[in-house]
Amino acid sequence: MTILAIESSCDETSAAVSVNGKIQSNVVATQLIHEQYGGVVPELASRVHQQRIVPVVERALHEANIQKNALNAVAFTRGPGLLGSLLVGTSFAKALALALAIPLIEVHHMQAHVLAHFIDEQATPRFPFLCLTVSGGHTQIVLIRDHLEMEIIGQTQDDAVGEAFDKTAKLLNLPYPGGPLIDRYAQQGNPLAFPFPEVEMPGLDFSFSGIKTAFLYFLRDRTKANPDFIAQNLPDICASIQHTLIRILLTKLRKAARQTGIREIALAGGVSANSGLRSALAEMGRQEGWKVYIPKFEYCTDNAAMIAMAAHFKYLKGEFTSQEVSPLPRW
Repeated sequence: MTILAIESSCDETSAAVSVNGKIQSNVVATQLIHEQYGGVVPELASRVHQQRIVPVVERALHEANIQKNALNAVAFTRGPGLLGSLLVGTSFAKALALALAIPLIEVHHMQAHVLAHFIDEQATPRFPFLCLTVSGGHTQIVLIRDHLEMEIIGQTQDDAVGEAFDKTAKLLNLPYPGGPLIDRYAQQGNPLAFPFPEVEMPGLDFSFSGIKTAFLYFLRDRTKANPDFIAQNLPDICASIQHTLIRILLTKLRKAARQTGIREIALAGGVSANSGLRSALAEMGRQEGWKVYIPKFEYCTDNAAMIAMAAHFKYLKGEFTSQEVSPLPRW
């Protein structure tokens, strides 16, 4: 069972090849053009995808030592994501599958992030397990009963935690992408230096819009009194805001684990690369008696290996799609 997978939901063009559920190649081309604009520009992202998708797919096939006629299926990210970017990957996958007369498999981007835990030799979670999926567009607690049976039991009602990281970084005048820079500075700072308020949401849901507003007012007041406040306190500011965001995430995750009685806990999504979150989850796991699963760094951010993994399980169940399929940006 040889599958070519394509990921183009945002600003990474990626292709991967899996054989019987084992990843043979995973090529990721990151777009640097967005740095000068302080965020992803959708039109530019789709144009770069058009330029890169053919060479990225060719390299993935070459690294896997697979010829196109050996493929059994083509998988692609249908959504969620940027419409123009998704359209490039979807169109390419449809054309290739049609030309080779092989099945087409659509994949949900966030489902694929969860299934990244089943790549290669990683220790895999046992069902059922909870997964905290955190990215620039999503913050969810997902109950996974099987590879393709998932239920969202808690999610953000406004902004995602990844967006909160990036927006606070922008307020600090850090270059894009700012989330990783906050993580880097936070390692040198005091996480208790500056307290920030937390919005209390009912159940297992999250809210991050309030903390962004509070952070804006905090910087405005402090810089009015001292124009050099940010430069003089940058590590402590980053450590404090990161500590607050992580505490919000893990407080809800602990509540979900206690409510469900599940002790198998996983982390997924782009923000799962944050070192503070990874270490805090590991520590909470020790305190709560959880078995914690944290993905390798290369499978945290957007990549086609996780798309191939999701497609592998869909292939086994015969879940294919038709040539009439179109992208779903808000799937």
